[in-house]
Amino acid sequence: MAPTPPLSRRPSEGPIRTFCHTWLPALLMAGLAGAGCSFAPVSPARRAPTPVSLVVTQGHFILDNGLLRARIEQRSGVLVSLRFEGRELLAQQSAGGALGGYWSWVGLLTPGPRRVGQVRIDPATNGGALAEVATEFLQDPEREPASVEMSLRYTMLRGEPCLYVSAVWRHRAGDPPLAVGEARYALKLNPDLFDFLSVDKTRQRHMPAPADWDRGEPTNLKEARRLVTGRHAGTVEHKYDYAAPLYEIPAYGWSSTRERIGLWIVQPSWESVAGGPTKVELTGHLDVNPGGTPTLLWMWLGSHYGGSSLVVGTNETWSKFIGPIALYCNRGGRPAQLWGDALERARAEAARWPYDWVRDPDYPPASERAVVRGRIRLLNPETTPSRHGRMWVGLTAPDHPVPAIRGRGRRFNRPGLAFTNATPTAPPGLTNRSPDFFRGFPPLVDWQRDGKHYQFWTRARPDGSFEIPHVRPGTWTLHAFAEGVLGELVRTGVTVRAGQQLDLGEIPWQPERFGRTLWEIGVPDRTAREFRHGDHYWQWGLYLRYPQEFPHDVDYVIGRSDWRRDWNYVQPPRIRALPGIPLSEEQEITEEPDPPANGNAGPRTRVEPTTWTIRFALPEPVRGTAVLRMAFCGAGPRCRIEVAVNGRPVGDTGLLPATSTMHRDGITGYWTERRVRFDAALLRAGENRITLHLPAESWTQGVLYDYLRLELAEDPDAP
Repeated sequence: MAPTPPLSRRPSEGPIRTFCHTWLPALLMAGLAGAGCSFAPVSPARRAPTPVSLVVTQGHFILDNGLLRARIEQRSGVLVSLRFEGRELLAQQSAGGALGGYWSWVGLLTPGPRRVGQVRIDPATNGGALAEVATEFLQDPEREPASVEMSLRYTMLRGEPCLYVSAVWRHRAGDPPLAVGEARYALKLNPDLFDFLSVDKTRQRHMPAPADWDRGEPTNLKEARRLVTGRHAGTVEHKYDYAAPLYEIPAYGWSSTRERIGLWIVQPSWESVAGGPTKVELTGHLDVNPGGTPTLLWMWLGSHYGGSSLVVGTNETWSKFIGPIALYCNRGGRPAQLWGDALERARAEAARWPYDWVRDPDYPPASERAVVRGRIRLLNPETTPSRHGRMWVGLTAPDHPVPAIRGRGRRFNRPGLAFTNATPTAPPGLTNRSPDFFRGFPPLVDWQRDGKHYQFWTRARPDGSFEIPHVRPGTWTLHAFAEGVLGELVRTGVTVRAGQQLDLGEIPWQPERFGRTLWEIGVPDRTAREFRHGDHYWQWGLYLRYPQEFPHDVDYVIGRSDWRRDWNYVQPPRIRALPGIPLSEEQEITEEPDPPANGNAGPRTRVEPTTWTIRFALPEPVRGTAVLRMAFCGAGPRCRIEVAVNGRPVGDTGLLPATSTMHRDGITGYWTERRVRFDAALLRAGENRITLHLPAESWTQGVLYDYLRLELAEDPDAP
C-alpha cells in the first residue's frame, strides 16, 4: 500500500492580514541563551533578531523571522516552500513523486474530513516572539465519523534558524478503528542545491545526481539501481543503505557542497518515536520515483526491520503528541562542519526539552514531568560490570494485545500461549518448537514494536546507575539490556506521578541461565556487527557474495575459528538465480497473517537451502540437559532454523519474526531469542557437530544471528 500523498496545492489568493511585532520579552531571550542555542553565523551578530511575522492568505500561512520564510498550505498542512536567507530549500517541481514537506501514513486510517487552518499562536500577542499555525482535520457532525482527528503544526521562533514541526492524533471512543504500520514527516529537497547526505560518522556521502538515478539499471529490488553514469557509476544505489537507529542520530540531513547550506532533521527527544533505541528506520535518500529528488524523512512510526504497531480499537479513547522536531538550517562550512554544527544544535534542543512554548493537554510541561533514577546491579557470575558494555534503561508501556478490528487482527492474540520476548515460554509439549505466532512475533506488542504509547530511554553509567528525565505521569514497565548480556531485565508496575523525583534504589538483575557455558559465538548486543561484513553492512547485496565466500557453507570450529572472519553476518539461502522482476516494497511483508514466503517467485528464481555447522570438542561425556540459546536480530519471511546434534534432529526455532533485514542491507531488526533443548547424552567425548539448517523457498529468506550459546544443565544422576 502506497503512503497517502499530500493534498494538492492551491495558489495564494492574496494577503488577508499580517502580524509583525518588534518587541521580544527579555525573559524569552535569556532562556534561549541559557539553553546554549547557538547556530551557524547566518547573520551579523550585532543585528537584532527580526521579529516573527505571520501573513495569512486565503490559501496559505506565511511565517518569516528574517532567517527563514515558510509557506504552508492551509487545507493540507503541506510545507510548500522553505527559504533560508532567501534560498529555496524545497523542490518546486519533480518528474514524479510528491513535493514539499508533508505528513504521510500507510494503513487503515481516515482523518477528519473538516479541514480548518488555524492560527494557534499569534505573534501579535507576544511581541513577535513566536508564531504557530496548524491545519486541523476535524470531525464533521454532518458526515460519518472518521477514525482520527489530526492537528498538523508549524512553529517559528524569533532569531532561530529552525522551523518546528509537530502533530497531534486523537481518537474518541466510538470512532472507527485505526491500524497504521507507517507514519512519517517527509521533505523533498531542491535538487539543484542539495547533493551531500550525512547520516552518521560512517555514512557521509556525496550523492549521485538525480539524473544518474534515472539512468540507472534495475537490480533485484525496485528501490535499488545500478548506476551507469556519474561519480558513482558501477555501484548500486539503494535507499535502505542509509537506514539507521534513530536514537543514535540526533541530527541528520542534506547539505550543498557548492553553496555550503545545510538542512537537518533535529530530534530533541524520541519519546513519541516507535520501537525504542534499537529501532532502525529510513533517514534520507534519492526519491525512487522519476527525478530522483533528494528526500529527508522522520519515521516516527516505521514499518521496516520488524515494523511498528499502532492499532486503536473502536471503544478506545487515545491520543498522541508527535514531535516536535526541528528543521534546522545552517551555512558556511563543508558538509562535515555543517553536520557537526547540527549535532551541536541537537544537544541544545535536547537541553530545552520539554519546550516551554508548546501548549497542549497532550504535552505536559516540565513541571508535570518526573525524573526516575536508580541503579541496576548485574548478578551474573560470568559477566562482571567491567565486562558488560553499554546498557540501555527505559520506561515503556506494558506489553499489550492488539485490539481486534473487523476483518483484521483476529490472529494477533491467541489464547493459551505464554510468550514474552525477554523470556519466551512455549506451551507444554512445545519446548523445542516455538509457536508460530503472527509472522513469528509474540502475541503481545512489546516495546520493540510499540508506536501507540510513549517511551523514555537513557544510557546507564558504567556502574549501572541511571536517570531518566522528562517522564510523563503513568504506570510504566522498566526495561534494561546491555551489550555482553543475553536477555533483558523487566520490572512491571512502575507508577510515576507528575513532578515526582522517583528513586527506585538498587535493582538486581539476574540474567536467566540454565547451566554452565560450553561455548559461545558472537557478542550479545542485538546486532550482527561483530561478524563478517558487519563493519560495512550497509552496502547493497553483500548476501549475494555468500556462494563465493562460503562455497561449502559456514563450518565453524570452536576455539579455532574467528567469528569476525568465519561466521557470516547473515545465513542466506544459496542464491543461484534471481527473479527477472525486481521486488517492490509493496510486495514485501505487510500487516497480513502469514503471507507466502515467496512473493517474488518466477521462472528464473533458483535458491537452495544452507546448513551451517558448529564443531566443538568435549573431553568426556556429559549428562543432563543441553540448551542451545540462539538470539536473532533479523530474518526474512517464513524463516525457521532446524537444529540437529551429531546428525540427529532435536527441534527448530519456529517461525522467526519477519523483518526483511537482509535485503534491506541491515545489521539489526526486531530481536528475539529462541531455545532448543536436548538430552546431553547426544553429545560425546571428542568432536561434536551442531547443524543449523535454513530451508529455502525465496531469495529473501536470510537469517541474522546476534549471539549463540550452548549451556549445560548437568544432572549426574541422569542415565
